[in-house]
Amino acid sequence: MSHQVTIKDIVRELGVSPSTVSRALKDHPDISAATKIQVRKLVKKYNYKPNAIALSLRGGKSYTISVIVPQIVHHFFSSVISGIEEAAQAKGYNVMIFQSSEKYEREVAIAQSVQSNRAEGLLVSVSKTTKNFKHFKDLMDNDFPIVFFDRVCDELETDKVVVDDFDGAMNAVEYLISTGCKRIAHFAASQHLLIGYQRQRGYISALEKNGIEVDDTLIIQCDTIERAKEQTPKLMAMDNPPDAIFSVNDLTAIGAISALKELHYKIPEDISVIGFTDGIVSTVTEPPLTTVSQHGFDIGLKAAELLFKRLDGEGPHQAVTQVIKTELIVRGTTKALK
Repeated sequence: MSHQVTIKDIVRELGVSPSTVSRALKDHPDISAATKIQVRKLVKKYNYKPNAIALSLRGGKSYTISVIVPQIVHHFFSSVISGIEEAAQAKGYNVMIFQSSEKYEREVAIAQSVQSNRAEGLLVSVSKTTKNFKHFKDLMDNDFPIVFFDRVCDELETDKVVVDDFDGAMNAVEYLISTGCKRIAHFAASQHLLIGYQRQRGYISALEKNGIEVDDTLIIQCDTIERAKEQTPKLMAMDNPPDAIFSVNDLTAIGAISALKELHYKIPEDISVIGFTDGIVSTVTEPPLTTVSQHGFDIGLKAAELLFKRLDGEGPHQAVTQVIKTELIVRGTTKALK
């Protein structure tokens, strides 16, 4: 057939009703095994795919979910989106992706538009400038399902998928200590973000556990590559500079490495650096970056699966929080264990 195959073509060839073909495709028990086999053979032969628009009009469902991420260009969020799309494809859903560009106002505008775009649910990682969550509460008050991932909102009682940021940070800093580092700086994210708070808390706990006094002058709000290039020279100009930097993300760590090289420091001989993400860039730095893997694909997959359970009415009554464990990936920016 030269045209796009429809259910009418299959009906015409088999000489059965449209409802019989439809129920056969859904493996309905009232349809005979022989008819199901015939239908499946023709579906395969003509590469028939149900028309998503027709299905949505007929069933009152759009088979579409929306996703809001801070920035699509980040490897972590692109990995998350891959996981989301894997789960969506398995359920026959389309995915609409929006980026807030780390702007609260843009995030609000997107959130207010998702229902008018006929999306059935929302997956979201909040922007770093978001401190008011009314735009999400309004959706939830309208029985619109939301699952937060990575950067989540603790104020709202809804499903969440988070990284074990505390444990990942603590393991990273303890590794630095085990290699002989004693004066460890932390390039931190804003503390109103749960990921920033938990990673800083893990950093502090590792120091305290190992009898190292916490020096507040070594904790610097710095979570971009540009700011790391500005702050690293100031950090190294201290009377007692650090022998290691634990960064809240990989790009900040890379900014630190760039600045350290300009200052003629050898890495890791003079100073060690650890990031947090394990994006592609961490493997192409010189030397390759030691980092904490967040398993972005798994986060996206789990978040989408939680949302589909809500859409199918299969989720538990109470909100669920799934925690993804991290993994320390040791590369060349840290010294060997002592």
